[in-house]
Amino acid sequence: MDKDKVNAEHIERATNSPPLDEKNHTGTTTRDPNLNLASVTAARPPKPWSKQMLKLYGILLVLYLCATMQGYDGSLMGSINALNEYQDYFKGQHNTGLVFSIYQIGQICASAFLWISDTWGRRISVAVGLSIVILGTIVQGTAHTMNQFIAGRFLLAFGSGVPAMTAPLFVVELAHPNYRGTLTGLYNTLWYMGSIIATFTVYGTSINMPGSNMTFLLPIWLQLLCPAISLVFLYLLVPESPRWLIANGKFEQAKDFIIKYHGENDPSHPLVELELAEIEEAIRHDNGSDKRPWDYRGLYKTPSARYRSLMVIFMAWFGQFSGNNIATYYLPKMTEIAGVTSTNMQLLLTAIYSVISWISAMAGARCHDILGRRPMLMISTFSMTVCFAIIAATTAIFERTASQTSSIASIVFIYLFGVVFAFGFTPMQVTYPAECLTSEMRAKGMSLNLLVLGTAGFVNNYAAPVAMANLTWKFYIFFMCWDAFEGFAVWMWFVETKGRTMEELEEVFSAPNPKKASLVKPGSARHGGVEMI
Repeated sequence: MDKDKVNAEHIERATNSPPLDEKNHTGTTTRDPNLNLASVTAARPPKPWSKQMLKLYGILLVLYLCATMQGYDGSLMGSINALNEYQDYFKGQHNTGLVFSIYQIGQICASAFLWISDTWGRRISVAVGLSIVILGTIVQGTAHTMNQFIAGRFLLAFGSGVPAMTAPLFVVELAHPNYRGTLTGLYNTLWYMGSIIATFTVYGTSINMPGSNMTFLLPIWLQLLCPAISLVFLYLLVPESPRWLIANGKFEQAKDFIIKYHGENDPSHPLVELELAEIEEAIRHDNGSDKRPWDYRGLYKTPSARYRSLMVIFMAWFGQFSGNNIATYYLPKMTEIAGVTSTNMQLLLTAIYSVISWISAMAGARCHDILGRRPMLMISTFSMTVCFAIIAATTAIFERTASQTSSIASIVFIYLFGVVFAFGFTPMQVTYPAECLTSEMRAKGMSLNLLVLGTAGFVNNYAAPVAMANLTWKFYIFFMCWDAFEGFAVWMWFVETKGRTMEELEEVFSAPNPKKASLVKPGSARHGGVEMI
């Protein structure tokens, strides 16, 4: 019999089956074993602009503001550090490396508390983090000494560290499975929105308030906006994750969410049956470590778990150690090395860098669902390697000859680096780790992700100022070599997650060679080669 005809019959049976709310739920939802996301999509294509999908986008937008908050907080010090008013205010008290690295220290400390998203739920976890960010901003904004300023930075970083990892796993669990890569990838692109607001705010205050302490204090106080807005709408609009609800015995609430936002308000939609059954099956195979805050064995207890954790570690380290943090925090210094000495011009170039990177990241978020995760990351790492090679060469020429052409070329390729990094890595920095983790592992795995992110950022922030001062253009050669290694690692070990539900990825990670298994198109063996978007 024709395979496509068989698929159509499976879907028709699922569609014509009694709605789930007419069944007596006993803790197990059964489904036709021939159903998977590829076959369901072929028979019932999703409607990305339906009323229910637009409502879902609105819910996700509230969580995206957590990324905007991260971008604002993460970029602010790079711009403020270039202001003479800030330098004079804390004259004689400066420790630039500690001011930058305390942010990573705070996030490393926060990684030990992400278990609260398993215990109390995703919503409460995000709300707690946002509240601590507000407290940290108040401490920082009222600081008269560098010690108090650093303490405020720590609180702010600790608080933002919780939603930094809980919000994206929340998004990946709420997103429609057909657009998971795009919708979750968009989360991290909003980091650039925060960065743009921060850099243009500091640029504006430096132009309009020269000599005033408000030049740097106003941007600091504006850190209150995103967490306050997010906190209000989190309470008013955002439902709990269906995966967390099912894991905690709240099946009906989870079913209602999936029917409403994934099943087009149709209880008999085959995607509803598929998702509920897969989530329940995955949870039945868990050992309950998500209910034990101290139990991290789920991250390494099986070969599959160890491979998943390796993907998380790779992605977290690569996402912070590709040279992007150097550009984000020290772009004014990089442009100074390239010959731009005006503080206002350095701030303007930093702001423009954020705008260009955001546009690139938005494009990359969609392309990850079209081209796939692996091709995008390999293109990005190869391009970053080339960019750093050219930046090193042109900066070296400028250092020896003061050539204006070399200076301009250096700045152009610094910008191009930002474009290619944002295109390939920014959308996937939180999406890919969350996709690679099971429901049981997800909160603790994202805690591991935050720990590695913070460690890489800490190393960057302490080493970068010294390295840039002593090595100048030679520093870029290190990142050229490192990015080449990243490209090899992606080709050698990274799995492709495109086109599968997160539960369907268990088959990939349980295979003897997960990378090879992931390259088989979803449904090609059993469903006639149905391809995803």
